[in-house]
Amino acid sequence: MGVTPIIAPSMLSSDFANLASEAKRMLDFGADWLHMDIMVKFVHFVPNLTIGAPVIESLRKHTKAFLDCHLMVTNPIDYVEPLGKAGASGFTFHVEVSKENWQELIQKIKSNAMRPGVALKPGTPIEEVYPLVDSENPVEMVLVMTVEPGFGGQKFMPEMMDKVRVLRKKYPSLDIEVDGGLGPSTIEMAASAGANCIVAGARYSYIPYAKLCFGKSGEMLTSFLQPRSKQICF
Repeated sequence: MGVTPIIAPSMLSSDFANLASEAKRMLDFGADWLHMDIMVKFVHFVPNLTIGAPVIESLRKHTKAFLDCHLMVTNPIDYVEPLGKAGASGFTFHVEVSKENWQELIQKIKSNAMRPGVALKPGTPIEEVYPLVDSENPVEMVLVMTVEPGFGGQKFMPEMMDKVRVLRKKYPSLDIEVDGGLGPSTIEMAASAGANCIVAGARYSYIPYAKLCFGKSGEMLTSFLQPRSKQICF
């Protein structure tokens, strides 16, 4: 399978007063990407407000890491240029709010030197992302939410792994990311379903960052290698 295993700790769980040092700590422990949850408080999407372009710009001054930005907003196209200028690496928007302009949105993301991805909430059918992956100008990653977006610390929904299995079978070389409730007891479940990008983060808990294991045949194994570090505590 032509995909690379990626561990992306969610910086939403970090100490925001020391974000640069927290980012360095995650990278020193062996993280591949830094996952940045960008939420804007809207009744119809999420009830919380988190980081935005100014924080991304500030963090970019202190790291060369891939900043994997997940936009939980109702109008993602308005954030493309600000995040591009701030130094974001990836821009993942939600399919639920982009049905009318996703082609324009993908093009704008790429024009601002970012990697486009699409996310879907637990209640959204997986078929809704197919046109975005099959397009002549496609997204490069699909993020399957394994909790409802908006809050950390929710329980992992194992039934969402059916979406991952379907995606992996249909798109063998696609980056498939999973986000929500991932830790020692659920990473293996996600990996065996076909996810290769793991967003790990649980507020006030210990999180092992493990590199996923691939067999010689190229297929994802259900087991994963020893953690790159002992344990990481926010």
